[in-house]
Amino acid sequence: MYRTLLVLGMAACLTGCLQPRYSRSSLPVPPAWPQNAAAQTSAPVAPQATETKWQEFFTDKDLQSVIELALANNRDLRMAALNVERVQALYRIQRAEQYPNISASFSADDYRLPKTATVAGFSVPKAVTVEQYSVNLGAASWELDLFGRVRSLKRQALEQYLATEQARSAAQISLVAAVANTYLTLAADRENLRLAQATFDAQQSSYELILRSRDAGIASDLDLRQAQSQVEAARVDIARYTGQATLDENALNLLVGTPVAPGLLPNELGSDRALKDLSAGLPSEVLLRRPDILMAEHQLKGAYANIGAARAAFFPQITLTGGAGYMSSDLTDLFTGGSKTWNFAPQVVMPIFDAGSRRANLKVAKVDRDFAIAGYDKAIQSAFREVSDSLTLRTRLMEQQDAQQALVNSLDETYRLSDARYKAGIDSYLSVLVAQRSLYGAQQGLVNLRMARQANLVTLYKVLGGGA
Repeated sequence: MYRTLLVLGMAACLTGCLQPRYSRSSLPVPPAWPQNAAAQTSAPVAPQATETKWQEFFTDKDLQSVIELALANNRDLRMAALNVERVQALYRIQRAEQYPNISASFSADDYRLPKTATVAGFSVPKAVTVEQYSVNLGAASWELDLFGRVRSLKRQALEQYLATEQARSAAQISLVAAVANTYLTLAADRENLRLAQATFDAQQSSYELILRSRDAGIASDLDLRQAQSQVEAARVDIARYTGQATLDENALNLLVGTPVAPGLLPNELGSDRALKDLSAGLPSEVLLRRPDILMAEHQLKGAYANIGAARAAFFPQITLTGGAGYMSSDLTDLFTGGSKTWNFAPQVVMPIFDAGSRRANLKVAKVDRDFAIAGYDKAIQSAFREVSDSLTLRTRLMEQQDAQQALVNSLDETYRLSDARYKAGIDSYLSVLVAQRSLYGAQQGLVNLRMARQANLVTLYKVLGGGA
């Protein structure tokens, strides 16, 4: 008894030595955001993305409805969820290896045996029918996990399952951001289409006015052709943005996984205030809570557990097979006291020579661990860059938008004055043409900047780990 306890105690101590311990190393990035990005962080009162649900970040009700449709119907997200279920089932299979596989069996055998009988001094062959009944309850090939091989494999399967859960969360965040960006792109193209249509209508009116003036001998053919060029240029933009808006709708329908009702589609870009402001926080707070970083960390933990299983393969593998039951030649006497049976067959497999396969397997496990470490560090570094880039662009795009709005206001006044001077006969139509082209280009640039700024806020929400 004491020897058994001593052996089990030594095995437990040895198991602790065989299992490498995972400890999170320091971040392979600076402890704070770069200076140019840190200056763009929000006020401390703003919530962090990880604490903000997407329903709180996107306040537009139509956009919320479109995102909900995507979460319910997107095929990529559905496959990610199914993969989680699959890996969860695999983990349960591996976990079951820790426990004995107990089964019950019943068998009934009838067979004939030859037997020699003596009749009148002569040996006469005679067949005998034998019946055999048995009932057994037992465990088959249960490994006594003294050195932690099965526990290490179970831990590795658990970490793989947790990694797939984080992968599904990362897929959901990416889907929410992709739907929002496609929605914003459609809104921008439709606003550009509306702007092109308004420009076309205004230029068509100017063309008809100049045509009447030319017929009356007031305007020249040059003025008429210049006005016509503006009409045709606006017509080209109408066709271009109409086609682009249709492509945007197709892309949105693909992401959502079902056709989006026309009533949910945007007609123009909404206000920048439709997206909630966020705080950048510190890298250690943000990066270590991103689903893709957590996924890489779980994969790294699984690699550590795999090393433990490879090390345990160098030690004896002890399996137990045993059972108890009843056996009788008569079914009515099957459960009597004298028909009890039992069997117990322990087996110890001691590795002696395998041409270096176990050592090579341990080497592979260690290299896989090093790969996982490198992948984990790279994921953190990539995330650090994504957040830094988004933070840097946030205020820069705001400054560009403010400057572009001032440019539009100035060019609008220039166009109004040029048109008034032309109608008064002071300037030629060329000055009106130049002013109108500049204004139209500035208005398009303002729409694109507004879209870029809102898309940057969506990207910032994604890279900061939001989307729950």
